[in-house]
Amino acid sequence: MIIIPAVDIRNGKCVRLLQGRKDAETVFSDDPSEMALRWVNQGAELIHVIDLDGAFEKHPVNTDAIKRILSRVSVPIQVGGGIRDETTVRMYVEMGVERVIIGTEAIRNPKFVQDICQAFPGKVVVGIDARNGYVAIEGWTETTGIKAIDLARKFEAFGVAAINFTDIYRDGMQTGPNIEETGRLAHCVSIPVVASGGVSTIEDIKNLLPLENKGVCGIITGKALYDGTLDLKEAILTAKKDNLL
Repeated sequence: MIIIPAVDIRNGKCVRLLQGRKDAETVFSDDPSEMALRWVNQGAELIHVIDLDGAFEKHPVNTDAIKRILSRVSVPIQVGGGIRDETTVRMYVEMGVERVIIGTEAIRNPKFVQDICQAFPGKVVVGIDARNGYVAIEGWTETTGIKAIDLARKFEAFGVAAINFTDIYRDGMQTGPNIEETGRLAHCVSIPVVASGGVSTIEDIKNLLPLENKGVCGIITGKALYDGTLDLKEAILTAKKDNLL
């Protein structure tokens, strides 16, 4: 299982939002690439980058900041936020982005996911963000009547590389991940699942590691790293030790 640091970009800066709320923003750096490089230097094997403005505006906004990250780090990055068409996917892939994350558009148009999985094999991740078990879209501003597990099952045959599963109520709150829901989702689908939301301490990492047997392949963490309640090097070492047992 790998530990994946998050770099969220808004107005060209590295920020974190509590539960996706625009009015609950903390700025951690004026240079997102500097933060990405910091995590790589501490052992990160993959960086999770979200264009928050893109998620709200429904099209890429912070591409310059993403290009700068690509120019400075030596590990793959995955990018989400405002990816709604094949042109955008192609742009990111040609820029050097390893994987693109499709969120809202995956719910609105599953055929789009199927098409881009065929056009860009191994490059597509579906982001499923849930509130009380139901999928949220449009930068978490709208909750649907679709259950997260039901949605995930739709993508089984498409060739999706992974599902990023976020419990919105846990995100940025450092209250611990939703172990039960994450495990249930991973158990119900054959697609690898990446856990996100609520990770705040090394104990949270340890609690998620047993889910690897159910298909959880990674853990995304953001605010805890920036606030210092979780040490990235320790988290990576803990995950690697678990793999050796």
